[in-house]
Amino acid sequence: MATSMGCLILLCLVSPLLLASVVHGHPWGGLFPQFYDHLCPKAKEIVQSIVAQAVAKETRMAASLVRLHFHDCFVKGCDASVLLDNSSSIVSEKGSNPNKNSLRGFEVVDQIKAALEAACPGTVSCADILALAARDSTVLVGGPYWDVPLGRRDSLGASIQGSNNDIPAPNNTLPTIITKFKRLCLNVVDVVALSGGHTIGMSRCTSFRQRLYNQTGNGMADSTLDVSYAAQLRQGCPRSGGDNNLFPLDLATPAKFDNFYYKNILAGKGLLSSDEVLLTKSAETAALVKAYAADVNLFFHHFAQSMVNMGNISPLTGSQGEIRKNCRRLNNDH
Repeated sequence: MATSMGCLILLCLVSPLLLASVVHGHPWGGLFPQFYDHLCPKAKEIVQSIVAQAVAKETRMAASLVRLHFHDCFVKGCDASVLLDNSSSIVSEKGSNPNKNSLRGFEVVDQIKAALEAACPGTVSCADILALAARDSTVLVGGPYWDVPLGRRDSLGASIQGSNNDIPAPNNTLPTIITKFKRLCLNVVDVVALSGGHTIGMSRCTSFRQRLYNQTGNGMADSTLDVSYAAQLRQGCPRSGGDNNLFPLDLATPAKFDNFYYKNILAGKGLLSSDEVLLTKSAETAALVKAYAADVNLFFHHFAQSMVNMGNISPLTGSQGEIRKNCRRLNNDH
């Protein structure tokens, strides 16, 4: 582990310099926002219009599509490995602990892919669809806009082990969460800014139950959780059963992308343990929580930048991987 960690840190230090020298004028390691401008001029428009229809039908879909990109990038990089179904050669990441009964939005991606294949066959990758859909979803519910660097290609495999081990979990300690980010060249600002994605969306009872009944193994609720909020949560999240009962991650403005997530944390009303520890376990992360709670523009600016940083994790480019015709399976898997 020590060596692989060292290699990864080395990569974090070296790759930007290497990449800058390889791709003149494209600071994102070969990805750039205009990638499809000639190959498929309507690509961004097609993605945006289908995402808009999906979010109009169900607001929660915005959060689901942002999360899909996140869960893709944290496993083997942003390569659409998360979209692959089980097959003779693939064990799908959809069955992992963070994803099972929880990850959604796959049908929307299928719809986007079908429209893009009709417009420009074999051109736009599933990995780029995820990156664009995450940005469009954020904007549609009131969040910031950013230019999405494009040109990713799709993986030829999946990693259920990676999905089980590398995605930050709601009950991870703060050092563990920070380590999982650092291994992917993401820093503490990225940790706190990207956590702000929890300003939209829902979480299942099973993700925070321990905070209500047994946070430290002594059968007591988490002392950092507001008492009346905890009582409210217990009504819909019993000690056993109701695992999939849903609760808004931001109880103040659950359908709007804003900075109430951070204001909630300051009031002891962050839903997940991984939200609350940003305030209680580190002076550095606490300072960022307070800064974002006080200044929505600062949060938007950092979130947009961190989404670009996350979207740049180990993309496949050039002749690596493939452009899948169907996001759920490899081109040679019939």
